[in-house]
Amino acid sequence: MTRKEFMASEVQKLMSDLNYVRNIAIVAHVDHGKTTLSDSLVARAGLMSKELAGEQRVMDFDEIEQKRGITIKAAYISLGFTYLGKDHMINLIDTPGHVDFGGHVTRAMRAVDGVILVVDSVEGVMPQTETVLRQALKERSRPVLFINKVDRLINELQLDAKQMQDRLIKIITKVNKLISQYAPPEFRDKWQINVSAGNVAFGSAFNKWAISASSMKRLNITFTDLYNYCKQGKHKELSEKAPLDEVILEMAIQHLPNPAEAQKYRIDALWHGERDTEVYKNMTSCDRNAKLVGVVFGVAMDPHAGEVAICRLFSGTARKGTELKQISKQTGGKIQQVSIYMGPDRINIEEVPAGNIVALVGLHDLYVGETISEVEMDPFDQIKHYSQPVVTKSIEAKNPKDLVKLIEVLRGIAKEDPTFKVELNMDTGEHLIYGMGDLHLEIIETKIVNEKGIQIETSPPIVVYKETINKKFGPVEGKSPNKHSKFQVVVEPLEESVLKAMEENNIPEGKIRGKTVQELLIQYGLQREEAKNAKMVYGNNLLLDMTKGVQYMNEVMELLMQGFEEAMQQGPLAKEKVTGVKVSIVDAVIHEDPVHRGPAQIIPAIKRAIYAGMLSAGVTLLEPKQKLFVQVPQEYMSTVINNIQGKRGQILSIEQDEEVVDLNSKVPVAEMFGFANVLRGATQGRAVWYYEYFGYEKLPRELQDKIVREIRKRKGEPEQPPDASFFMD
Repeated sequence: MTRKEFMASEVQKLMSDLNYVRNIAIVAHVDHGKTTLSDSLVARAGLMSKELAGEQRVMDFDEIEQKRGITIKAAYISLGFTYLGKDHMINLIDTPGHVDFGGHVTRAMRAVDGVILVVDSVEGVMPQTETVLRQALKERSRPVLFINKVDRLINELQLDAKQMQDRLIKIITKVNKLISQYAPPEFRDKWQINVSAGNVAFGSAFNKWAISASSMKRLNITFTDLYNYCKQGKHKELSEKAPLDEVILEMAIQHLPNPAEAQKYRIDALWHGERDTEVYKNMTSCDRNAKLVGVVFGVAMDPHAGEVAICRLFSGTARKGTELKQISKQTGGKIQQVSIYMGPDRINIEEVPAGNIVALVGLHDLYVGETISEVEMDPFDQIKHYSQPVVTKSIEAKNPKDLVKLIEVLRGIAKEDPTFKVELNMDTGEHLIYGMGDLHLEIIETKIVNEKGIQIETSPPIVVYKETINKKFGPVEGKSPNKHSKFQVVVEPLEESVLKAMEENNIPEGKIRGKTVQELLIQYGLQREEAKNAKMVYGNNLLLDMTKGVQYMNEVMELLMQGFEEAMQQGPLAKEKVTGVKVSIVDAVIHEDPVHRGPAQIIPAIKRAIYAGMLSAGVTLLEPKQKLFVQVPQEYMSTVINNIQGKRGQILSIEQDEEVVDLNSKVPVAEMFGFANVLRGATQGRAVWYYEYFGYEKLPRELQDKIVREIRKRKGEPEQPPDASFFMD
């Protein structure tokens, strides 16, 4: 039996007692030391040598990750640990820090009950630190803090003990401010962190030591001792006295909840089904003897087994042979293999009970966020990504015989990474790929060429715009092609508060069933009468049926929703996605014969009415913006500001810390291509910068005509957009 197989059999035993199970993710800004920390925890479990920890980057097992030295995707590992004489089970997820791969962080948050937030003591709380913490708190995952690289404060910045303490307090205060801002109200005080409580540790992941209040007492080490050890470079002695893995695990086990505890309050935030059901009781009590319910938060492609569903189980027990339903697709399958991940290896075991993370083989056509269950139930809320794909490229195989293989590969990547989208333009026959940024698409292209052996050609990157409307208009009538059915609609901008709630995933997407979503719509500012008649949320748009006593309305409602969805996917101005629009069907005449009201009649009728209404109301293009954060020596400040403003950027804040200036700005994504080289040249390589998704804002009017024509030309459409009368004939 190999070491890993032995570990797997031990792990299976440990999964049973949920008091000793923890589901944890390590999250941080890029390069703050997450994977180095993971190495020490993996070494502690005996899966690699302690000497190599911090250098081997065992959780970056993807070849591209090893080459580039960054984490690209979340890595899963189930580890057994002994702490205070008790065996514990840690399901650990190491997540990426780079903003282009933030989708992996969002998905991991659905699976875990707690996070270890890693912050670099020199760089402090950075934009991505804020983003990952906000994502964790949104999914009700409790944080503890590890301040990393504190040796740099002493050896590089030459701070004395007092200055060093001040720096650490500043970081803790900033993190607590974010917890107050983003945690659910009932946890804002309870989840605050402070050194004396023991939920903060500081140390050096690279040098493999850490210290916390409880370990300082236990080991009889003072802050001054710590300072002196670092000053004298005695890291090895310090790591023997206060090993990183021990201190971090003690903090995680003491301060992060077990699954049974966490599910009592997490289910309410993640699932909006009826509360007085057996399913709800089973999930909140984490009942392993109940029917199985879980959420797929990752999909891996195994060359031998096919699709592997990586799931968090909320009730029941996963066993081979169990029949499961995939709730959204109304399909299902039988579990063929139950396994756990040990880094890159997936190892089969007998069974996994609720409260744990499991890999299942046997389900097909999966997607991330799918609810799997043995019983019919309401699905979990969709996993909503904070960033959105803002860059697109066309892609084609150099050799036509590789086309079918390329399509398969692209679909496989899109399943593994839902922030990557693939679209076939039926008019031009080209494939379009959408990603979070340049690097995101570049990594995917590298993967296709190196791992799949397909030679490809791609276009330069293009920005993804969106369409919205300026004012209310209607009623407008749309007729079916046979003129037998007519629909009158009113279009108007969605209430700001409702749109914001949709963007933040407080209102789930999809068809509206039951009162839960209606109540949420009212809570966020929709009129009660409208909320009662809400039919569908799609792409941050809302469809309402405000008709009274129209015959056959129920029978065509599915087709009307399909037409609404299609209209929102491709707006009338530039065939870009629509956002922030409320469509109310206010009257209709529907043919009595079902033959005359099929999809070919009803879908065009509702689309025409929506398009005519939008064009009459005035359609505006929205462009994606990025928040650009630049850290630069003071003498380069004005050069950087000029460069940002020259790119249509707007300075949001300027903070000075001694000789270094922090510039916070927002810049259109369209202006960011090649900007890194400009910034590097302007500051002689002295600037450090990060960017993250900021959201969509209106494109300046003077640019709109030019951009619309460019987009339409690229999509094979007439350059001049249609007017409302085109859809009203």
